[in-house]
Amino acid sequence: MTVILSLKDVSLSLKGNAGPVEILHGISLDVTQGETLGLVGPSGSGKSSLLMLMGGLERATGGTIMALGQDLGPMDEDALARFRRDNMGVVFQSFHLIPTMTALENVATPLELAGVRDAFDRAEAELEAVGLGARAGHYPSQMSGGEQQRVALARAAVTRPRLLLADEPTGNLDGVNGAAIIDLLFGLRDRYGATLVMVTHAPELASRCDRVISLRDGRLDPAQSAAA
Repeated sequence: MTVILSLKDVSLSLKGNAGPVEILHGISLDVTQGETLGLVGPSGSGKSSLLMLMGGLERATGGTIMALGQDLGPMDEDALARFRRDNMGVVFQSFHLIPTMTALENVATPLELAGVRDAFDRAEAELEAVGLGARAGHYPSQMSGGEQQRVALARAAVTRPRLLLADEPTGNLDGVNGAAIIDLLFGLRDRYGATLVMVTHAPELASRCDRVISLRDGRLDPAQSAAA
């Protein structure tokens, strides 16, 4: 199996008022192509921080992170942004849509930045795929939370990423909307053959993953660490 994401002895420490705060400790983990990996654990265990490191949205203070054969460590911020744009789709709990842009413009933005000519045609097709074709001209403030997360999913998928990262994608939604988002997320994974790594507190979402990794106090479960 092809390893698409590899972490070796990764640590993360952030500056606090009383000195450095250790967030992650010696994480070693491989994720294979096409796998769906769930990251679970109590609040404050480091799940979201680990996902941010995988996407180059946070910098590790120790160890090595290889994504799609590329070492994220030496990349500057511009290089990381281009790498994410070309290879990754990221979905956040809080949607992170641009409020002054319509749904269509939000979804088309990654393609426009990449210089894709048919950016708006592809964005329209992705909105149709998540059931929001009729809402393309609406702004985030005119949409429900479930609709905004659908737009965020369409934006993450429009570049046809090889790696999808999702941080509590159903965390701000009710049960009905959350279930719909789960189905859409797995549908996007299947449509593009993407590898999916997901932080979740939802047991029903974790149960659909190929593998589940548990974190506690910034460390992998010892049994899982040994297996990795």
